[in-house]
Amino acid sequence: MLELKDICFERNNKKILDHINLVLDKNKFYVITGPNGSGKSTLVKIIMGIEKPDSGQIIFEGKDITHLSVNERAKLGFGFAFQQPVLFKGITVFDLLKIAHGKEIHEEEALNLLKKVGMTSKDYLKREINRSLSGGELKRIEIATVLARNPYVTIFDEPEAGIDLWSFQSLTEVFRNIESTSHGITLVISHQERILNLADQIILLEKGKMKQMGDHKEMMQTILKESNKVGD
Repeated sequence: MLELKDICFERNNKKILDHINLVLDKNKFYVITGPNGSGKSTLVKIIMGIEKPDSGQIIFEGKDITHLSVNERAKLGFGFAFQQPVLFKGITVFDLLKIAHGKEIHEEEALNLLKKVGMTSKDYLKREINRSLSGGELKRIEIATVLARNPYVTIFDEPEAGIDLWSFQSLTEVFRNIESTSHGITLVISHQERILNLADQIILLEKGKMKQMGDHKEMMQTILKESNKVGD
């Protein structure tokens, strides 16, 4: 279990997160959504340890990890995929998967990881992590590196950002597979209905506050009402 207790975060005298309380259980797929500027990315960065809260606590499996670094949380089983994948000049996909795995792996193991994200060609292993790869390919490779770590808490910050429709359709299948096979906590920031539809629980943020959290059916009705208000 992962618990956030009264998390607050400010920047330049502006409240980004305002007393967030949240409990995340294992074997659950969570999606965080809400308007731009509602604090979604800041929240997951605080969970990962990229940012530190001004106040509050983060409890993981009964242990206070509020002040642990990114590396220390990674050792506990936290994995994070950024909104914009990082490029690595001179490093191949195979190299990156070995680094992510933390020990030597065979080509077959690397290929199995790529197959999980819909990349079946062996040629990908020799490709460099650069702009010769499409946005969708880079996204899927980054997800494969996260899966290579076999994390207990897996975090994705807007995985659909910057990719084309075809790649997004493939990405949805990847998350469908993660949702059906994961035995830990999966946390995704998304506005996309296809990803929201996979959620066990949806978390709605607004102006740095937890507006509502509930199961998929209940929350989709709330989100639809909010969208209609904006349209009006």
